[in-house]
Amino acid sequence: QIHLVESGGGVAQPGGSLRLACAASGIRVSLNDVAWYRQGPGSERILVARLNKDGSKEYVDSVKGRFILSRDNAENTVYLHMDDLNLADTAPYYCNLVTVIPGLGEYDYWGQGTRVTVSS
Repeated sequence: QIHLVESGGGVAQPGGSLRLACAASGIRVSLNDVAWYRQGPGSERILVARLNKDGSKEYVDSVKGRFILSRDNAENTVYLHMDDLNLADTAPYYCNLVTVIPGLGEYDYWGQGTRVTVSS
């Protein structure tokens, strides 16, 4: 079975830092696209950053220069380093993995989420 487990959420002050981790089991993160989403109150999940299997990275404009993706293949984990946090970063964050199975199409998997709260 495939599971994604997020960790690293918590409370940070404005300007502070957190590091989120998405640990995968049953599938290799290095062979698939892994993304982080966050969800505002009453809104849909929005993409924050994506680490593609080819190593390329994408970031939403609001986090560029502050958030950095990294991947540890040995730990089968993708990290989201978040610096210079601000109040607008407060949200539950979800890890998403998309895999392509030839002949069957795309499948995506979600973790349970980890909450980030930025507060003074």
